[in-house]
Amino acid sequence: MFLTDAHEDIAYNALHHDRDVRRSIHRTRELEMAHSSATCCVLTGMDETAMVGLPEHKQGGVGLVFSTVFVEPGEQEAMTADGWAQIEYYRELAAEPQRGVRLMTRRSEVPALMRDWQAAPAPKDRPTGFVLLLEGADPIREPADLETWWRAGLRIIGPTWRGSRYAGGTNAPGPLTSLGRALLDEMRRLGVILDMSHMADESFWQAIERFDGPVIASHSNCRAFVPGDRHLTDDMIRAIAGRGGVIGTVLANNFLVAGWTPDAAPVTLDAVVRHIDHICQLTGTASHCGIGSDFDGGFGVESTPAELDSVADLGKIGDALTRAGYSADDVTAILGGNWLRLLERALPE
Repeated sequence: MFLTDAHEDIAYNALHHDRDVRRSIHRTRELEMAHSSATCCVLTGMDETAMVGLPEHKQGGVGLVFSTVFVEPGEQEAMTADGWAQIEYYRELAAEPQRGVRLMTRRSEVPALMRDWQAAPAPKDRPTGFVLLLEGADPIREPADLETWWRAGLRIIGPTWRGSRYAGGTNAPGPLTSLGRALLDEMRRLGVILDMSHMADESFWQAIERFDGPVIASHSNCRAFVPGDRHLTDDMIRAIAGRGGVIGTVLANNFLVAGWTPDAAPVTLDAVVRHIDHICQLTGTASHCGIGSDFDGGFGVESTPAELDSVADLGKIGDALTRAGYSADDVTAILGGNWLRLLERALPE
């Protein structure tokens, strides 16, 4: 089965934590274990086990990834430079023919990716599509600069993370700013997809009203089960679905189970199914659900459901959905087809 993961922090981890996606996960883990043994500490800020590697994408059938550009808040020129360095990382990766990575920028490239993926003689020969997603728009100095980013391949923008110059965000309540409104207008002109994940409640509803282009939530869970402004209310879920959007379920335990701690009982894929099923019940269809793992976004194996060891295991979510009574067609849609359908509609031609 062809799988899509709508949120992975690939470039940030490669450039800031030496987690280069070219390596297998096993090699990255070996290197980090050796580093930990030699220095009596783990790599700074990455104290959980890696889950992402391009060989595992291919092995597990993950043929499409929304690969992020994520920049820590800081001084403007440093944020802009970091953002462009991550764009360049993806472009260099796509320029290496042996990797089979394709930057997806046009809708016609989606069926071509599917065709070549299905025709690959072995998993290692499968192509992997990357759609570039900017998580937090602060690296863009001003909205007028967006076209330059778009020409470099950027196709999805989440305007905020923990608040930005553009909008209120997670744990930073607030509206769209004047820059945020201008950015949405420029996104609409260019055909950039709006990612509602991390938007504060006020900025979320203002964006829904102002922006009439395609909307998604690349990595967001249900506030009905986990309180807090990082998650979507039922009304938010209905609003995204009403616009034909898709919501990617995050696979972090504390996003799946309220109050989870590392010493709590193991979380299983049943918790993932619960969030997906809630969206299906609210909207009356499985057409608005997907996966947005957020691997390796500050957590790893230790903080994900017990059945998952790496990105190669995402297909196990399909088994859990089947056990819960979902049809084969619905499982195919949730694990990848819904995101493919959205891109075929939302990407420019």
